[in-house]
Amino acid sequence: MDLVLRGARVVDGTGGPSYTADVGVHEGRIAEIGRIRSGGRRTLDAHGLALAPGFVDMHAHSDLALLRDPDHSAKAAQGITLEVLGQDGLSYAPVDDRTLAGVRAAITGWNGPGEDADFTWRSVGGYLDRLDSAGIAVNAAYLVPQGTVRAYAVGWGDRPATPAELDRMRALVAEGLAQGAVGMSSGLTYTPGAYASGAELTELCRVVAAYGGYYCPHHRSYGRGALAAYAEMVAVAREAGCALHLAHATLNFPENQGRAPELLALLDTALAGGADITLDTYPYTPGCTTLAALLPSWAGEGGPDAALARLRDDAEAERIRHALEVTGSDGCHGVPVDWTAVEVSGTADPALGAYAGTRLRDWEAARRLLLADRLGTTVLQHVGHEENVRAVIRHPAHTGGSDGILQGAKPHPRAYGTFPHYLGRYVRELRVLSLEECVAHLAGRPAARLRLPDRGLVRVGHRADLVLFDPATVAAGATYDNPRTLPAGIPHVLIDGRFVMHDGRRTNTLAGRAIRRTRHGGR
Repeated sequence: MDLVLRGARVVDGTGGPSYTADVGVHEGRIAEIGRIRSGGRRTLDAHGLALAPGFVDMHAHSDLALLRDPDHSAKAAQGITLEVLGQDGLSYAPVDDRTLAGVRAAITGWNGPGEDADFTWRSVGGYLDRLDSAGIAVNAAYLVPQGTVRAYAVGWGDRPATPAELDRMRALVAEGLAQGAVGMSSGLTYTPGAYASGAELTELCRVVAAYGGYYCPHHRSYGRGALAAYAEMVAVAREAGCALHLAHATLNFPENQGRAPELLALLDTALAGGADITLDTYPYTPGCTTLAALLPSWAGEGGPDAALARLRDDAEAERIRHALEVTGSDGCHGVPVDWTAVEVSGTADPALGAYAGTRLRDWEAARRLLLADRLGTTVLQHVGHEENVRAVIRHPAHTGGSDGILQGAKPHPRAYGTFPHYLGRYVRELRVLSLEECVAHLAGRPAARLRLPDRGLVRVGHRADLVLFDPATVAAGATYDNPRTLPAGIPHVLIDGRFVMHDGRRTNTLAGRAIRRTRHGGR
């Protein structure tokens, strides 16, 4: 036996009762659970600690951070052993040179400009190979990003795809899934993915279904029209026969206060009718996105350079202002923007760093910043509702996802705090979930959604992706004022039986790898 963890409170990821046991690890897998009389080459006293399967971040924006930052304590210190990348319909594969340039500009606010990335890949398989060759801190799975696929096959125009372009998109999605992607994402308030009709999305979801993957949409509205937007995604997935995983599934803005039960009733009806649906959320009320994302979708037609040209033009800028402040832009979910709720969290240009932590006063201030930062600004939107957050967390289809943007001087604390915040705030303090239920939401259920046959549970034969934490002290250290503070109460994290966190410190071990979907699950 390589390692014996003695006397832990095993919270196995099923949601069933916890129990005390020794857990033996050998050659990267759980070899024995119970009273282990023999010693291992290494022994760790785990009395007083909970031992759980490693947590799965179902919504991560670490697409470049994993390559840029081998330490990656932002996620490893939370007990995360697997992140799902390629979110919100925009990422860096599959691309050609033209598409890559546009995507890099569009999501600078999420991942930085990428000046330190080599971008030697162009395909999904090439990107996954790059993760493996680099050596990464935690495991990573990937979703084919529908917006990137549309940019590649159609461009950044707001028009229907031609039959030939639709065939090209189908082929790109199929190629990405065949190379190991676990599904497809969309960002339907982000251009150019937002230009896709429901019928176009259904056709792409048929391809996803054929490969046994799942569809993960950021749907068309989280504000005015949110329930209709959720209903559209349910209808698309059911028509295509595709599993559905709803990204950062909540209801925001004043129009939706207290309306989570309506959303959950919609999902329960679909589940009762045989739909395969899961969802993820982060346990905070503010959202986080790029400032450019608030613009109406027509302002982004033609790509980032075209959007900047419209912002420079006074007449076009006035049209944008009217959409934002009067009619409600589709980029701001159909709700007129409240600038007092928009807080700058970071800028791509370090010279503009003084904006971080400030609230935007009006459209002209936002316009100047968008132009100066070339659309690279990230913001928090203080538009959520605690009662909605708690209601969604309780739902049995719920999983955890940080939606953590690691860029900026003052990122959202969810990037560094989501998983310990669940355990400390929503389990120990508020008792929204029991510890056993919460671990199932953070590990067992996500692994099942990803169809990973040997992860997500503390079970003999499973991969030894494990986290040990103190239920009495675990807590997020990250706050809005100090968002990069690491959590408390999570001393040990293992991937494939190797310590990536030990005694609360990051080791130099790079145990992560790309997790590729196969017909029989991940590997």
